Amino acid sequence: MNVFRLAGDVSHLVAIIILLLKIWRSKSCAGISGKSQVLFALVFTTRYLDLFTVYISAYNTVMKVVFLALSYATVYLIYMRFRKMYDSENDTFRIEFLLVPVIGLSFLENYAFTPMEILWTFSIFLEAVAIMPQLFMITKTGEAESITTHYLFFLGLYRALYIANWVWRYHTEGFFDQIAVVSGVVQTIFYCDFFYLYATRVLRGKGNMTLPMPV
Repeated sequence: MNVFRLAGDVSHLVAIIILLLKIWRSKSCAGISGKSQVLFALVFTTRYLDLFTVYISAYNTVMKVVFLALSYATVYLIYMRFRKMYDSENDTFRIEFLLVPVIGLSFLENYAFTPMEILWTFSIFLEAVAIMPQLFMITKTGEAESITTHYLFFLGLYRALYIANWVWRYHTEGFFDQIAVVSGVVQTIFYCDFFYLYATRVLRGKGNMTLPMPV
């Protein structure tokens, strides 16, 4: 494992922990898209179906369990524990517009036409777009709390670091996973505008990130 992969996993873990702590400490899930969190839980579920059948390393197994547990804990807090604080009026992205094409693409573009491989491919494609309901929600409300933007920053950083990981592996191992790389690049592109706003507004101590109003 190279440093980019490790840093990416740490960034991913930090992002989820930031979100969980935000919900738990504030006793509120306002400003957080429950739909995005359901999609991420679905990503981990379909990707880690081999948890009890394929052993790669202790690190790999532990990380799979941690991401599954934390993703379902987040969904539980949003839809059960603090459901009265869930902002369903603004979390209105039509996730079927993501699921239908992702399912179709998973059947058309995969490495082997088997259930496990199709579900793994589905998880890769879905992860690329799972953040869209959250970004749509921020656009709709016009602002995001600083803690929510920190969550998004580390989530975007995780994808950027994984791109570096793929570049490193290609140069050192000759390894290239077309499905994962293309999906990862697409996902990172979604964060580009957010990274700019994060750097120019949040890191300069302006509190909540308010989106510029259209002229």
